[in-house]
Amino acid sequence: MTDHEPEPVELPINGELDLHTFRPSDLGDLIPDYIEACLEKDIRRLRIIHGKGIGTLRTTVHKLLERDPRVERFELAGATEGGWGATIAWLK
Repeated sequence: MTDHEPEPVELPINGELDLHTFRPSDLGDLIPDYIEACLEKDIRRLRIIHGKGIGTLRTTVHKLLERDPRVERFELAGATEGGWGATIAWLK
């Protein structure tokens, strides 16, 4: 038996990024790459679904958005249907 690389995840580039199945350690490249893909499609408003409360996933998302010069501003949004929290980010 050999080790196999996991299949790459295909995310729809539509301005809504659902992260509730990801770990914070997965986000280092994912968020910047998703921002780049959205900008290429001229999508300037992102809804990033990360879960409720002040969990590690939300904290990681906010740290990545704070450091990214392509992000104009962001704010915590209300919960989505089903109770998942989200952040809205506006890109430059």
